[in-house]
Amino acid sequence: MVHNFETEIAGRKLEVEIGRIALLSNGAVLAKYGETAVLINANASSDPREGIDFFPLSVEYEERLYSVGKIPGGFVKREGRPTEKAILSARAIDRPIRPLFPKGYRNDVQVICTVMSVDPDNQPDVLSINGASLALTISDIPFEGPVGAVLVGYAHGEFLLNPTTAEREKSSLNLLVVSTKEKVIMIEAGAQEIDENTMYNAIMFGFEKCQDLIKFQEDIRAKVGKEKILPKIYHVDEELEKAVIEYSEPLIKEAMHIRDRIERQDKTQEVKEKVFEHFAEIFPEKEKDIDSVLYNMMKEELRRIALEENVRIDGRDFDEIRPISCDVGLLKRTHGTGLFTRGQTQVLTVATLGAVGDVQILDGIGEEEFKRYMHHYNFPPYSTGEVKMLRGPGRREIGHGALAEKALEPVIPSEEEFPYTIRLVSEVVSSNGSTSQASVCASTLSLMDAGVPIKAMVAGVAMGMISTDDFSTFKVLTDIQGTEDFFGDMDFKVAGTEKGITAIQVDTKVHGLPKDVIKETLEKAYKGRLHILGKMKECISEPRTDLSPYAPRIITTTIDPDKIRDVIGPGGKTINKIIADTGVKIDIEDDGRIFISAQDTEAGKKALKIIEGLTHEVKAGEVYLGKVNRIVTFGAFVEILPGKEGLVHISKLDFERVNKVEDVVNIGDEVLVKVTEIDSQGRINLSRKDALKDQKENAEKDKKA
Repeated sequence: MVHNFETEIAGRKLEVEIGRIALLSNGAVLAKYGETAVLINANASSDPREGIDFFPLSVEYEERLYSVGKIPGGFVKREGRPTEKAILSARAIDRPIRPLFPKGYRNDVQVICTVMSVDPDNQPDVLSINGASLALTISDIPFEGPVGAVLVGYAHGEFLLNPTTAEREKSSLNLLVVSTKEKVIMIEAGAQEIDENTMYNAIMFGFEKCQDLIKFQEDIRAKVGKEKILPKIYHVDEELEKAVIEYSEPLIKEAMHIRDRIERQDKTQEVKEKVFEHFAEIFPEKEKDIDSVLYNMMKEELRRIALEENVRIDGRDFDEIRPISCDVGLLKRTHGTGLFTRGQTQVLTVATLGAVGDVQILDGIGEEEFKRYMHHYNFPPYSTGEVKMLRGPGRREIGHGALAEKALEPVIPSEEEFPYTIRLVSEVVSSNGSTSQASVCASTLSLMDAGVPIKAMVAGVAMGMISTDDFSTFKVLTDIQGTEDFFGDMDFKVAGTEKGITAIQVDTKVHGLPKDVIKETLEKAYKGRLHILGKMKECISEPRTDLSPYAPRIITTTIDPDKIRDVIGPGGKTINKIIADTGVKIDIEDDGRIFISAQDTEAGKKALKIIEGLTHEVKAGEVYLGKVNRIVTFGAFVEILPGKEGLVHISKLDFERVNKVEDVVNIGDEVLVKVTEIDSQGRINLSRKDALKDQKENAEKDKKA
């Protein structure tokens, strides 16, 4: 039986259809918002996966180019691997639903969101979060939702719910809020230096609007929802758990009180080996269960230290930031470098400046067609002292790079101010928590070292939290290290300038965050950010005024768009000759803007002169120093500009009668000529005699003066 439900969000109809498509899935929803449509399917395996100690959830976001009326580019006319935008959208769906499954649930769960139609006013990724929540909610999968998701904009002092394309262009905020009925469970934001109070109010505005979506899903569940299956929860044997705790408790307490991370890791590894050896015969082949018990013991001990002893595991105060050092200009052949170190976390970012034509072309379902500013993040295994296979960037690396890119985007100068394509690459060379925010700091340093005139310095800090189950007691931690991230309840990343926030990303391991936690975190993150910015300014406080000698020099000019064909020439012949003769790179925009990129400034100027000559409109009365290209019996053809020549009739060569053209000029001679006429066919008539006469008269005037 087909069921249709609808409600209204931000003045637009939200429709869901259940029971017509994908009938074999545990839960399937065709969700429509405006003219955007996404098919969401949720499925779970019937039995737990053997031999694992984690919840195997996978979320896929499938972009179909037919959704925007496009045929894929290239030779293979079908969609291939997911775009970065699709990966980021999948992460945005995964992060709020992952904490809402029962602990110990080990069945494979897969959520697939297939984007089938896209209306630019209504974002498919936000619709997919709501659709994924609904598909899981009405299924028999043990999901502890639902969640609601909304976009929040901010313009003219007002918050905008699910802003349209036109509203997004005017908005200084792009905020995604996902919440349960009680708490905010995920936040993702990009902003134009929004202050903390406005950001908090925007989050609360989003939270309130999410409630309508949650109620909508609950009503649907009441009507068509399947009965939830009783999940098979994996439990460690009670006898084993009790024995391991009794034997290991003093050892774990001792290890977790070691403040240095490396010493603590070595000690905990020593404890594990000792415990494994002790129980090898008592509980054979139960290493994973023993390891699970030890993990929980370490987690509880870290939390106890914070909540009862009122101190962090490394001895810092809760709002204390680890020692910071900064450096720039480390790599001389690159265009800009920044090294940022915070405790044992260290990131080196390299900035590269390229021509306008070096932009990244995007072949996806979004409105953006290219990217002029790119940020890439690498996390090699040596950064954590490990040995692993090197592979391409995973979802985490792509997500962290996108977050750093979002944080810095508001301060990147426009193409008119700085006509370069900019690429940043952050190499995590040492990792002990908060590498994405260290990347933001290192990137700011590298941009300034490269001479990019950024509008303000940007820094980032990762905030954590440890709380009791009911949040009656909680501690917000500034600048979390790896252990606190691993065992804590949230990872609340905030980046921004002295003026305000430019990016936020929040993940939780609990069922959401109360309002007072969010407010306190934003306030403490602001103080931490100012401290970090102060340390960065001690290293470099203003962008360099000179570019690296190895960076390209870009010369810009603007021509009449009708003249573009004159620069390109038939089949690109003219522009290719300019490039071959000067060694430059030339990019031409449809509006007549031309960007000349050259390693050598003189080569750039030479190319500019040629282009100016090709596009200059010759007028009667102008005087040129031209070059004789051809000689005929009735005169000489003189090139006055690249590709433009005119005829000097034999009668106009000299004051005296000329019997033979070669008596006055020869091929290759440079001669001064004046434009006397441009006829109806565009032919240019020149006169050497008139040019010499004008030259003589001007000289006499100068002499008298």
